[in-house]
Amino acid sequence: MDMEVTAWMSLHHAMNAQDDRRPFSKATLKRIGRFARPHRRLLACFLLFSVVMAVLAVATPVLAGRVVDAIVKGSDTGTVVWLAVLIAGLALAEGGLGLANRWLSARIGEGLILDLRTAVFDHVQRMPVAFFTRTRTGALVSRLNNDVIGAQRAFSDTLSGVVSNLVTVLLTFVVMVQISWQITLLALVLLPVFVLPARRMGSRLARLEREAARHDAAMSTQMTERFSAPGATLVKLFGRPARESAEFAARARRVRDIGVRTAMVQHVFITALTMVSALALALVYGLGGYFSLNGRLDAGAVVALALLLTRLYAPLTALASARVEVMSALVSFERVFEVLDLRPLVAEPDEPRTVPDGPAGVEFDKVTFAYPAADKVSLASLEEVATLDTRGGVDVLHEVSFRAEPGQMVALVGSSGAGKSTIAQLLPRLYDADSGTVRLGGVDVRELSFASIRETLGMVTQDGHLFHESIRDNLLLARPEASEDDLWDVLERARLKDLIQGLPDGLDTIVGERGYRLSGGERQRLTIARLLLARPRVVILDEATAHLDSTSEAAVQEALTEALDGRTALVIAHRLSTVRAADLILVVEDGRVVERGTHDDLLAAGGRYTQLYRTQFDQQAAVKADAIA
Repeated sequence: MDMEVTAWMSLHHAMNAQDDRRPFSKATLKRIGRFARPHRRLLACFLLFSVVMAVLAVATPVLAGRVVDAIVKGSDTGTVVWLAVLIAGLALAEGGLGLANRWLSARIGEGLILDLRTAVFDHVQRMPVAFFTRTRTGALVSRLNNDVIGAQRAFSDTLSGVVSNLVTVLLTFVVMVQISWQITLLALVLLPVFVLPARRMGSRLARLEREAARHDAAMSTQMTERFSAPGATLVKLFGRPARESAEFAARARRVRDIGVRTAMVQHVFITALTMVSALALALVYGLGGYFSLNGRLDAGAVVALALLLTRLYAPLTALASARVEVMSALVSFERVFEVLDLRPLVAEPDEPRTVPDGPAGVEFDKVTFAYPAADKVSLASLEEVATLDTRGGVDVLHEVSFRAEPGQMVALVGSSGAGKSTIAQLLPRLYDADSGTVRLGGVDVRELSFASIRETLGMVTQDGHLFHESIRDNLLLARPEASEDDLWDVLERARLKDLIQGLPDGLDTIVGERGYRLSGGERQRLTIARLLLARPRVVILDEATAHLDSTSEAAVQEALTEALDGRTALVIAHRLSTVRAADLILVVEDGRVVERGTHDDLLAAGGRYTQLYRTQFDQQAAVKADAIA
């Protein structure tokens, strides 16, 4: 290994070592051990191969020195040939071990990444909706990428590096001292000149790299937000493209300037350290040559010392940064464990029950609920704030009680923000009630398995969310085993069959991010088709027809009437005309059920429902009058 490569390795170690002096508990190390345990055999082989490679790295310069001695002393040709063959054999062995070790490193590292990512992904999926409403998606994805890879580096790079470098340094130092302790000590005098600039310059370069990474992240965020369909629309409607361009260009120029500075600092550093390395070699050759000419040292020993010196500086520099590298890896582990330690507020019971077969009813019994504070469901680092908002705990539902018998339709109406959607979210356990009981099929939902709730309950939300996948994939999310005929059947019932058949790719048409390639009404009808495919016994419609025009609404209402036949339905509606036929209408205000009854009964009572109905009727009449005029 020449000195320029050694200098580059020293700089790499110094740049990637981020000093973090926080203490780490034994519990953290034990948890790391649990993740490493499945890979312990591979780790043992990995470390053994690293030690053997370190021994071979020291043996080769010694043999090279003996070749020189054999030549100088005029030994027979066979000796030189056998030494050369031995050096070649060691090189082949080192290369083979290097390949094996690289495979082991990749297998251990990628296996650890798989284990950590799977653990984080599965854990995040169990988090309540409140977690996702507060967390920045980019920060969460970073835990699955950057921090997981940083943790993996502790095993694939740092651990093997510490072991192999320690063995290399000890063996090299012992061999060099045995050859000439005077030259060894003088050569080591230059070590601080090599190591200290590497640490200092590496820290400077690391700061530049982190600043560039921040600007890159800002540019990525800007591009992600502006290049999405809603973001691009917002910029075109209200934004200033010139200002957006100027902000992006300013960040890009800063990244360019940092890149130029980084390149120059690296070049100056490498040049300086190469010169220092050359001085060290000159010292070895000069003093070693002097000793050799005076008969105090063989010529081969001088060559061996020079070769050993080139293999000494890099591992010594790496060991000088080893502690910081270990701490950096531990920081990544702690950031991953931080997410895994965030306990889901909504958890499946240890011995879950299932919803009894047959028609299922819904019951709310004196249910009170308050949205949890941020410190209960989130992390400051995931929200990218200094401290979490501790506000919360204010009741938004107050002893709500009602019952929907099997096959009945119960409608929730009221002002915006009254608590209607909150009531609907408690039934599928998107949240859990603070007091009182929510029952599905006569069983407390907190006693049911998540799978049983999903099989029994179907929900269509107001935004009609779709994944950036095909129409087929978005439908099969509800029932993966559904046949082609099943898909076309639900599309026909949702009044979408003709539209989908007219598309060039039919069911394989990609709907775009959040379904933006479809109109609002088409998106909503596709989510209703997905509900029909699931065939739930209980249905929740949360403003399911809010984005439909009159024609589409009539068609979908017709399909929903067919789909809801014989099923229990909880319908949240803003347009009161859509719930006139409901078996029971609940008027919700300020988290309380203030009125209940049928449409006719509530109108006759002349209360809040009457006010809402007359307000909508007057508005509709005004719109019709304007249209006629």
